[in-house]
Amino acid sequence: MYLIAGLGNPGKQYEGSRHNAGFSSVDILADKLGISINENKHKGLCGKGIIGGEKVILLKPQTYMNLSGESLRAASDFYKIEPENIIVIYDDIDLAVGHLRVRVKGSAGGHNGIKSIIAHLGTQEFPRVRVGVGAKPDRMDLADYVLGRFSQIERPVMEEAFETAAQAAIAIVEEGIDKAMNRFNGRK
Repeated sequence: MYLIAGLGNPGKQYEGSRHNAGFSSVDILADKLGISINENKHKGLCGKGIIGGEKVILLKPQTYMNLSGESLRAASDFYKIEPENIIVIYDDIDLAVGHLRVRVKGSAGGHNGIKSIIAHLGTQEFPRVRVGVGAKPDRMDLADYVLGRFSQIERPVMEEAFETAAQAAIAIVEEGIDKAMNRFNGRK
């Protein structure tokens, strides 16, 4: 069984923000798989389905970004899912707009949602799909930037990136992390 979590902040005011790249990617994944993410469990919204014969739980934590680990820990404990089968999709300001990076493990790199997950799971060793949202402009507050929306030029690029991130999550489940990294890293 796999847990695929897209990170973001709940509420209308955050819809479409850079920080909600994980939510947007998981929504596209749910649409592709015909899964409704409407079950309120594990401090998040969940949906269940199948990818390549494997059971999957799609999760959108509703704890706000900085407490994402609470939701992932609750779901992983309930379903007894090991960290290597927990795939996290999230925004990354260190990648250019629309670029992806698939990793088998790693540090939080300053991302508070990932810091929370590492703290609650007790490990850095879980697969992740990083979705590039671009670097913040000089003299702009980081929170304002990640909670801001994409420009008209960025939006179509990001829609494609969300689609590709969903495909990467499917590839991790069906083909394994190594093949997914070879296939998706550096893709735009």
